[in-house]
Amino acid sequence: MAQSKADSKRTKVFVSVIIPVFNEEVTVGDVVNRTNKTLEKMGKPYELIVVDDGSTDKSAEIAKQQNAIVIKGCHTGKGFALRCGFLRAKGEYVVTLDADGSHKPEEIPLILRYLTEDEADFVVGSRFANSEHNKTKIPKINRAGNKLFNNVTEYLTGVHITDSQSGFRAIRASLIKTMKLTSYGYEVESEMLVKALRKRARVIETPISFIQRTVGRSKLDPLKDGARILYAIVASYLS
Repeated sequence: MAQSKADSKRTKVFVSVIIPVFNEEVTVGDVVNRTNKTLEKMGKPYELIVVDDGSTDKSAEIAKQQNAIVIKGCHTGKGFALRCGFLRAKGEYVVTLDADGSHKPEEIPLILRYLTEDEADFVVGSRFANSEHNKTKIPKINRAGNKLFNNVTEYLTGVHITDSQSGFRAIRASLIKTMKLTSYGYEVESEMLVKALRKRARVIETPISFIQRTVGRSKLDPLKDGARILYAIVASYLS
């Protein structure tokens, strides 16, 4: 049956949710399922994109079973995975969250609200913005590294940030397109944040819940990735 002109028009996508994944078969199915349910309740056109960063387990297959759009690639890094997702995304707004179950998809409307009400261009879901909001113990080395990156970011940009390394964010797609991102690894969070601040984008934080992973291991190397993050902060400021 031939499509009508109305049917053939591409539906405008309200939000694209991008979830980078590398070997998270235990948690990714639940994360994708809960994300879909949350977005369906919002009643807006959406797409859920899982970017598989060369997983050697069943992460991609499980995400597909939960009705996610899956982009598969070789193991290159979180930054490259997000950049692939950004290129594929069609939404007016873009949300990123992690696949390990540490973020609550149910809080997506919380961070999106500041964009839809035109109060911000870039929203960071902060684990530290409200100490009473989050009782989860985060390893000392993670806290110390995050504090260092926050301080360097504030020194360069003049903007106080409590959680520069949070992977739970909401950004206007139009802002992402102006950033010319180059990161391949975990430094992507800092690159995006600093470049947004340099463009004088309205960046705010909002408290989020955070659950420290209980299965699997973090892929972040505190020394190697920490050095890359510091370099990315300075390089993004100078670019």
